[in-house]
Amino acid sequence: MISGEDLKAALPTEPVRDLIEPIDAPKIASGKVREIYDLDDSVLLVATDRISAFDVVLPGGIPGRGLILTQLSHFWFEQTKGIAPNHIIPNEEEILRDSLKLSRDSQLRSMAVRKLKPLEIECVVRGYIAGSGWESYRQNRTVCGIELPAGLQLASQLPEPIFTPTTKASEGHDMPVTPEEAANIVGQDIFEQVREISLKLYDFGSKLAAKAGIILADTKFEFGTDEDGTIYLIDEVLTPDSSRYWDAAEYKVGSSPASFDKQIIRDYLETLKDWNKTAPGPELPPEIVAKAQSRYLEVYSKLVSVV
Repeated sequence: MISGEDLKAALPTEPVRDLIEPIDAPKIASGKVREIYDLDDSVLLVATDRISAFDVVLPGGIPGRGLILTQLSHFWFEQTKGIAPNHIIPNEEEILRDSLKLSRDSQLRSMAVRKLKPLEIECVVRGYIAGSGWESYRQNRTVCGIELPAGLQLASQLPEPIFTPTTKASEGHDMPVTPEEAANIVGQDIFEQVREISLKLYDFGSKLAAKAGIILADTKFEFGTDEDGTIYLIDEVLTPDSSRYWDAAEYKVGSSPASFDKQIIRDYLETLKDWNKTAPGPELPPEIVAKAQSRYLEVYSKLVSVV
């Protein structure tokens, strides 16, 4: 595990949008953030510093963002391996350093992972009511078909965490589904397993975050299976991009606290009257980039400091 101070020292001064360093492996795909390569019996995921908002990849990026998110995922994969096996291969460090001979920067933003079949749902756990869950609650007092108590306010803590799966869209937005619909998609047995694992992961993550003075309001997990049907935790885990983290010191029921993610960027973009949220996106001012980078680094530093 790399400390917050060491990670800060490793951040590039300019965003890494495209990998300059050649990777000695065939490229499978290029996503909004990641470059994906085939390593024969495994897959290499390399996170750039690109950033998207409203489904549009913006010019520039946040220097070191991909590095921070990758290292935070590594931290959580290590912390949660007793709850669920994950997709990181055992000899990852050897592959990155010795076989691929990646630079230090590329090693820090890379994951070498198992080849697995991703489940066709995303597993969302909510401990507090916010975001789309709050909007749904205001309409009919339910979230993904789960009825909640009357009288909840924005950012209220729920009586107990709830499992609210969504579809997994290749394009556009994921859509909420009821537990019954999710079970029809992946099968009842797998659904029960990932629901149980997701709730355990949320419980563990929220307790560790609380030690750092952070509230884990909600989060999204993804899972994949191997040929034997074993379920693995995959993709990223408990990062600011897959989770809603709040500073406990700023938390107040009835209002939505500032989150440790790219909400700073979304808020800025919402002030632009001449952008219609379609490509190409606008350039971000340096002060917005600096604030976003600072929030990503802050949540990383706080979380890793408590173990």
